[in-house]
Amino acid sequence: MWNNEEFRMAEGAHILGHQGDSFEIQVTVPTDDDGFLGRDCPHCTMTFRIDADDYERLPDDLTLWCVYCGHHSGHSDFMTRQQRERLLRVAEDLGTQIVSRSLQDIFGGLARKSSRRSPVSFSYKPGKPLYPSPLPGIDEERLVRIRTCPGCRVKYAVFSEHRYCPVCGELPAASVAFDALQADTARLDALEAISADVKAALREQGVFSRNWVDTIENVVGVVEILASSLFKASVHDTDARLRGKGNVFQRLEDMAVLFTDAGFPDVRTALASDTWDRLLAAWAARHVFTHNDGVVDAKYLARVPRTPLRVGQRLTLDDPTCRRAIEDTTLLCTALTELTS
Repeated sequence: MWNNEEFRMAEGAHILGHQGDSFEIQVTVPTDDDGFLGRDCPHCTMTFRIDADDYERLPDDLTLWCVYCGHHSGHSDFMTRQQRERLLRVAEDLGTQIVSRSLQDIFGGLARKSSRRSPVSFSYKPGKPLYPSPLPGIDEERLVRIRTCPGCRVKYAVFSEHRYCPVCGELPAASVAFDALQADTARLDALEAISADVKAALREQGVFSRNWVDTIENVVGVVEILASSLFKASVHDTDARLRGKGNVFQRLEDMAVLFTDAGFPDVRTALASDTWDRLLAAWAARHVFTHNDGVVDAKYLARVPRTPLRVGQRLTLDDPTCRRAIEDTTLLCTALTELTS
């Protein structure tokens, strides 16, 4: 019977015990410089991270969620490629030593033998002891965005748009909304941070203009999704109230009336009047860009009566307008969340 001391293990790998041919091995997995542990989704293959201290406190039978696609299964299914390579190296080193020990046990006592009846001879010479090489390190992408789940308070890091907490599952609608607004601000910041030469080339190709239009369309989408989620979660007769109203959460005034008719405070009075006017203008801009390539029509003039534009002119946007729209939308999302809480 083998004992654990017979096997040499690389630093970071330890044999905790074994029974028969089964070994229990502990392999440490290094964290990154920020103390986070990498996880790869087995479904969408995207990477996220979890604070190692928070992860250590979670139960062993944890069901882990992919923060991006929502796939959920046992936490061991989420090992990264580099972590798996580290574990396989330990298994290979141990397997090599087990085979060597087995051969030694079987053939170690045999000497060279032959007889007149058989010309066959056999000898066994044990190989050199295995000295495991250092285990592969972990060198994965640096953190960019660290989030804390509002429910379980676990800290995790993401590298793309996400909708789930790795422990709790689906995030609250408000968390998703505010995260999306922060992402739009980061996108504006990134374009402003590039060099002057590159910025000039991108501006000439319309990249900045397109980005500003996308920002306005995004903030409308953020409010639409948040308002819909909050209303449906707070109102018991949702289907009856929404019947025949189309996509009411995309129409700012109609959405405000919908909430007040359901017994909630008027969100318009929770905001300064100039904030609400700017929001109306942003929603009107989104409509003409989505449905009329940005060309002003009579409907836009009715919604934004103070505009100097005329029918047939094309609406233009800029960075300050988009940043103000994000700020105003953040105030609106905060008000909607508070009035339904």
